[in-house]
Amino acid sequence: MLATTYRRPYRVAARQVPDPVIEHPFDAIVRVTRTCICGSDLHLYHGLVPDTRVGSVFGHEFTGEVVEVGNGVERLKVGDRVLVPFNIFCGTCYFCQRELYSNCHNVNPSATAVGGIYGYSHTTGGYAGGQAEYVRVPFADIGPTVIPDDIDIEDAVLLTDVVPTGYQAAEMGDIKENDTVVVFGAGPVGIMAARSAWLMGAGRVIVVDHVDYRLDFVRAYGPAETVDFREVGDMAIHIKKMTDGLGADVCIDAVGCEAAGSALQQLTGVTMKLQAGAATVLHWAINSVRKGGNVSIVGVYGPTFNAVPIGNAVNKGLTLRMNQASVKRHLPRLIEHVRAGWLNPKAIITHRVPLEEVSDAYEMFSGKKDGCIKAVLIPPTATGSSVKTPNPSIVPGEPA
Repeated sequence: MLATTYRRPYRVAARQVPDPVIEHPFDAIVRVTRTCICGSDLHLYHGLVPDTRVGSVFGHEFTGEVVEVGNGVERLKVGDRVLVPFNIFCGTCYFCQRELYSNCHNVNPSATAVGGIYGYSHTTGGYAGGQAEYVRVPFADIGPTVIPDDIDIEDAVLLTDVVPTGYQAAEMGDIKENDTVVVFGAGPVGIMAARSAWLMGAGRVIVVDHVDYRLDFVRAYGPAETVDFREVGDMAIHIKKMTDGLGADVCIDAVGCEAAGSALQQLTGVTMKLQAGAATVLHWAINSVRKGGNVSIVGVYGPTFNAVPIGNAVNKGLTLRMNQASVKRHLPRLIEHVRAGWLNPKAIITHRVPLEEVSDAYEMFSGKKDGCIKAVLIPPTATGSSVKTPNPSIVPGEPA
């Protein structure tokens, strides 16, 4: 089958790899119909995630059609159209029983912190990803959700990660009515966090970034006020000036380890790898939020340490919450929000690209070229399926 394979930093290629097979009675094989490039995939692409092995198949956002099931699978059947959460989980362990699906204790023997994730290096279990024609889905009765007939396939694929992660970012901020929420990062997750903040009662939403077209997009889609950090001397002072000297009620880090904005952080965290990525946004969030405020972190950081101003957090009495999104927990409510029109996930898709052209798509997304907000990959085997397939070329979308 055709799949996105890692070759070296800044290089992926669509290559033929062996088809997946049933390895466990609870497995299913899914023919992929849509898959996305995630902002966190760029950390792999840039060579920042440990134990990313040559030949690894990337991709943790995908929908598909079930083509085979193990003899222990009871709920899914061949022909079901499914969206598959990016996290792999057993459904029975201590953490899954508490709906902390991203922290499942039984799916990643390589780490004690992070659970299992499709296509995200051997530090998250070494599972093959979904930027491929087919993928093996473990615990098939637990993770996948059958796509309702009235949910568009392009909305569904964004419900596998981007929308739930942005939604949980807002949820972890414990937003109260009329709160001022600052979201750092105008990528897809930051855009969804801004939109979700309104659903939770925010009175004001501010998004910080430095890419003009992304700021323009979130200004309309959020909707949100925007700050270009290139025009700001001191972020904390700037945010306090915007908030009557107090600071924001909630700050959300939707950027993670490759944040721009500080040459020193870039040098120590990205170039020299002396810490687990550039902690620029962690500093901005902790220092910009008001005393007694909340900081929510969904940006990806590495497994080692980061130099952060924890003393400021203590002295200000902050609440810091963070995690990978527990996608399955959010899906019933998010599907209803999509049906009601409160969320329009597919509006952030700007490019639809054949899987064969994945190398160009990564270069475009990484380089922030051609106004790319979100790129969806379409495998060759998706053509002629039960979903409508757009013209297989790189086509800019129109924000709704």
